[in-house]
Amino acid sequence: MLTHLFSPGKIGTMVPKNRIVMTAMGNYLANTDGSVSEKDLAFYGARAKGGVGTIITECASVDWERGKGNTHQISVSDDKHIPGLKRLADEVHQYDGKIVVQIYHPGRQGISVINGNLPMMAPSAVECPAVHQPAAAMTEEEISEMAEKFIRAAVRLKKAGIDGVEVHAAHGYLVHEFLSPRANKRTDQYGGSLENRMRFLEEIVTGIREQCGKEYPLLVRLSVEEFADTVGHPEDGLKLPEGVEIAKRLEELGVDAIDVSSGTYETMNTAWEPASFEQGWKVRLSEAVKKAVKIPVIGVAVIRDPEFADQVIAEGKMDFAGSARQHFADAEWSNKAKEGRFDEIRKCISCLYCMETLMGADQSPTPCQCGINIEAGRELEFSSLKEDGEGRTVAVIGAGPAGLEAARILAMRKFKPVIFEKSDRIGGQLYFASQPPNKGKITWLIDYLKGQIEKLAIEVRLNTVPTLEALKELNPYAVFVAQGSSPVIPRSIPGSDGAEVLTPIDILSGKIKLENKKVGVVGSGMTGIEVAHLLAEEGNEVSLFEMGDQIGSGIFFQNLIDVMTHMGPLHVPMYTKYRLMGLDNGKASFEALETGERKEFMFDYVILSLGTASNKDFIEEIQSTFKMVKILGDAAKPGRIRDAMESGYLTAYNL
Repeated sequence: MLTHLFSPGKIGTMVPKNRIVMTAMGNYLANTDGSVSEKDLAFYGARAKGGVGTIITECASVDWERGKGNTHQISVSDDKHIPGLKRLADEVHQYDGKIVVQIYHPGRQGISVINGNLPMMAPSAVECPAVHQPAAAMTEEEISEMAEKFIRAAVRLKKAGIDGVEVHAAHGYLVHEFLSPRANKRTDQYGGSLENRMRFLEEIVTGIREQCGKEYPLLVRLSVEEFADTVGHPEDGLKLPEGVEIAKRLEELGVDAIDVSSGTYETMNTAWEPASFEQGWKVRLSEAVKKAVKIPVIGVAVIRDPEFADQVIAEGKMDFAGSARQHFADAEWSNKAKEGRFDEIRKCISCLYCMETLMGADQSPTPCQCGINIEAGRELEFSSLKEDGEGRTVAVIGAGPAGLEAARILAMRKFKPVIFEKSDRIGGQLYFASQPPNKGKITWLIDYLKGQIEKLAIEVRLNTVPTLEALKELNPYAVFVAQGSSPVIPRSIPGSDGAEVLTPIDILSGKIKLENKKVGVVGSGMTGIEVAHLLAEEGNEVSLFEMGDQIGSGIFFQNLIDVMTHMGPLHVPMYTKYRLMGLDNGKASFEALETGERKEFMFDYVILSLGTASNKDFIEEIQSTFKMVKILGDAAKPGRIRDAMESGYLTAYNL
């Protein structure tokens, strides 16, 4: 089983134990001086222990003064960082893993304020259309100096015992900017022709080979396709044929492997994919490179299933199966795959919470986090789970993500959780969240939690709302109330109790099926947008209304772009600054806030997507009856998947 995925690979002189690669992703765990932290050691160590053959670290800065991506990032810009890097190598090696450090400079995609308030260095003085930071065209002397910084960084890695170095020439960062005709407008020896645009990368690669020797494993990560067509520039940007030519030239220069990716910050959804992108969608990129070179090719393409990873290797579409976020979501993916424990894998659901928190980490108290794996990045904090439950019973009311995650941890601690669920299925709000178009990956989380409940032999009582008497019969050590939330229907809006007024749950539950109807959706949070999308796809004439200044305010921009891209062809009218004033037998009255005018629309149905409120029923009785009562998930405060999962995990962990 999985004979290709678990066969030894070879990258130059490096021989990993399998074909699994954890590709680079930022984690915001390094010390503020750029040194490897204890958190880093625990983070990468957990993935090595989990069976990953080759780990590629987050992109590490070669220029700490003017080339940071964030304030908690590994640096290889000074010899003082060598001891920490050596500790990192030792940590991974104890689990028979290989460790490669990716080196980079953010170029025009960096943030000026954390880089000395100076313009970001770039091939040309053209700001990135995504981050809008000032950019300064590098002189030829600065280019030469920067190439030397990359080379010296590689030398430090070799001294530290790191197994190899990967030059980051992808995703719109500095080296990629030189390769890209969209970013590189130079007219000297570093611009124009592909040969000239490759010169900076060639100087780096040649210098590393000269300084580190031919035996030191050298990888290059490439965005072989920018997908500029997705942002309205079909004739611009780096395209696959040129990407393949770059890979061929790198092979000639002695590079040991090509790590194939795509996209830039401007076309971010093709690099760090939201939920609508299917597993394997860009395997054709690695396949095209593999056909053109003889050196190993690492491929990425929303790889989540071990069987799929094995298949694409068997079919010759890549030599190594890479993923970053999957190993963030489940550090033990590799071992579970090898042992055939597929139903125990916590698959990444592509929610992009990791990207959202990483991008905001310097302006927020929230570090980079995974939406479904609470331990990710906190391995030191949760290094050992106490098994002190002694078989004591804990009643868990509600089988949504908070209740299920709590029950999982309780059972691992040797408590005896008993779950009560009023419906006929587990999953709670996760089930409803999985129903809109392109949201099916959420069922992976439901399946994982269901598998854990079965593996741990946790009792689940479906179609059951517990009475106080039923709870007393259990004689519980504690009662966890995770009974979720319900849609808000503001009774202050006249007519909101009309028969034509529905909530998102009415639609997402399948309770009410609408076809060929005229529907107004009020509220443009993600739920409102997704319900509008679902109804429009099912042939209804849908309009979307929002009281605020813009549609989707507060939604992470990648997810908003994703859903809007798919809604575009459905031509759903969207109205901002429209306040709902009243409803009357299908007539919806709004105030246009910019003009103060009253606007009226006729609908067959109106969906009110105006948030949710915690279900408080029964809580006071429980609290007055039992000594140890914990309120978690939406029952405590409505939130997102991460909030529910974290609430369940921490409540059970700290009991």
